Amino acid sequence: MNASPGRLELPVLSPDAPRRLPRWLKRRVPKGNANHFTSRLLDELRLETVCDNARCPNRMECYSQKTATFMILGNICTRSCGFCAVHRGKPQPPDAAEPDRVAEAASRLGLKHVVITSVTRDDLEDGGAEHFAKCVEAVRRRTEASVEILTPDFVRQRHAVGILIAAAPEIFNHNTETVPRLYRRVRGPKADYRWTLELLRQVGAGDPRIRTKSGLMLGLGETRDEVLETLADLRDAGCEFLTIGQYLPPDARSLPVDRYVTPEEFDEFGRLAKSLGFSKVASGPFVRSSYHAREMVEG
Repeated sequence: MNASPGRLELPVLSPDAPRRLPRWLKRRVPKGNANHFTSRLLDELRLETVCDNARCPNRMECYSQKTATFMILGNICTRSCGFCAVHRGKPQPPDAAEPDRVAEAASRLGLKHVVITSVTRDDLEDGGAEHFAKCVEAVRRRTEASVEILTPDFVRQRHAVGILIAAAPEIFNHNTETVPRLYRRVRGPKADYRWTLELLRQVGAGDPRIRTKSGLMLGLGETRDEVLETLADLRDAGCEFLTIGQYLPPDARSLPVDRYVTPEEFDEFGRLAKSLGFSKVASGPFVRSSYHAREMVEG
């Protein structure tokens, strides 16, 4: 994709550049006790969240607003992605009572939009798709909330897509994470960029009522043109909602940040994404795939 005139030039981070967080990535801890209410409820119901396990920088803000992204199927992943803090190992079998506990938490938190994600479960024949479906059903029995599922890629369980389409969540979210050139380094050898696009395409074709969504992290070494080409690929696959945020290493084992993208650059990428035809775009340093998800759905 050719660059447009007058574009922002992305600075190149030299090897000895300082790694201190810039001012726009420093946050204040929210005051009040609402975050404790959310934490205690999650502990009581023995539920995992991606907020805690991925060490999300927005965790305290979301908990203080009595919201969280539920992480089902345990807290042990069968993969080891370079950007993620979730531990790799041998997971436990799915917990049959978990869907009802997720629904109970959604009800007691008063959620109007429920986001459910999971670790990758390459050990399961359907990758955990049926468990996702049971969680969607349980939430709908207990609440009137819309449901968004943020799924792994099911790259070796492609029949799982049909199970997810039949569950009919309002939003199907699968993150692209990065540009094709960096896929193996960031997401590991099992991930497949072409399948990521095909997964989104199949969901949209299988039930046009399901809105498809994806997200990118910036600051891993991608170029501007690579980002725009990836956005064009996502639109070609029918993706409607988009999130773009800054990659921040969650721990010392994770990939290092290549550079810190400025708020102005995020604004520009957001404008360009809208011009490509995405109906909803959230682009900013602290944007994550489920951050303010309800606001994105409601517009």
